[in-house]
Amino acid sequence: MKIKAAVLWERRTPLRVEDVDIADPAPGEARVKILASGVCHSDLHHIRRETAFVPPLVLGHEGAGVVESVGEGVTRVRPGDRVIIAFGQKCGECYFCLRGQHHLCAAPGPSTVRLRHGDQALTPLLAVGSFAEYANIDARNLVPIPDEMPLDRAALIACGVTTGLGAVIKTARVEPGASVAVIGIGGVGLNVVQGAALAGAARIIAVDLVDRKLELARAFGATHTVNAGREDPVAAVQRLTGGWGADYAFEVIGHPATIRQAYDMVRKGGTAVVVGLADVADEVAIPAADLMRSGKTLVGCFYGSVSPYVDIPRYVDLYLNQRIKLDELISRRFALDEINEAFRAMDAGEVARGVVVFE
Repeated sequence: MKIKAAVLWERRTPLRVEDVDIADPAPGEARVKILASGVCHSDLHHIRRETAFVPPLVLGHEGAGVVESVGEGVTRVRPGDRVIIAFGQKCGECYFCLRGQHHLCAAPGPSTVRLRHGDQALTPLLAVGSFAEYANIDARNLVPIPDEMPLDRAALIACGVTTGLGAVIKTARVEPGASVAVIGIGGVGLNVVQGAALAGAARIIAVDLVDRKLELARAFGATHTVNAGREDPVAAVQRLTGGWGADYAFEVIGHPATIRQAYDMVRKGGTAVVVGLADVADEVAIPAADLMRSGKTLVGCFYGSVSPYVDIPRYVDLYLNQRIKLDELISRRFALDEINEAFRAMDAGEVARGVVVFE
């Protein structure tokens, strides 16, 4: 079957929309007609950096759509189901899955070739590849959603919303009345902010370099804002928390300097959470004596510590019951042919979240 997909042929070059071949679903897979895909900063990292995913790649991992057909042995979903795609592997049987840590699943990636351009095999990013009209997905990664859930907003739950809310609710377990700092107010950072508000944090301090993003953070629940280009963010957070430091700080950029800032921002006994995706070669220096004496915790957060079959339906319900904002996250919608413009707008800070829509 011929479909259109945006292909990254070489790092640091624009994506090209190509006609590619998609195989029939393998046993355990379902073919999903992609109807919406969020444009996440993580995709941009794979364009610009050397990563474990080697081009040619079909990028996109924040997808939602409708199941068109299923492979042998699939009972979890059926044709016609509307679904959110959870990226990565979720085998349900490994050491981590059996402990409810599905985001850390140790199963190997798929060995079947799903996409080809001529004789060239194409790798779908994170076993998704949602910058394409269709994708063959391991059925264990599909979460059915109700008909009333709009698919362009559902796509955001596939990554950005789940990562941001989960960082607060599942990884850090922020308690009511806590003070929270958030460094980096992009699509994920805004969801950390609204996750902190949902958790009942009393003081939510948004930190960024762009005033427009800081204004948007207030709409998502921030009580204070700090422009890190005009004042020292660590000193500002300490000042806004009575000189003690925040109970929790979330780094949502993926840079050693801002990870260190998050650590320095929290009080003794506080917790700094690394949400941003750093370069594989980056390292962070923390004073060893201070780490011991301060009692601080530095913790990583991958995919919001999600258990997809439990947490993603909860996040859908939160939206449908008007407890979280998703409409306000979508700044622009793009056609697949506009994928490079979508990345440009994101990189320029013009959008909170862009979404590629297919119909």
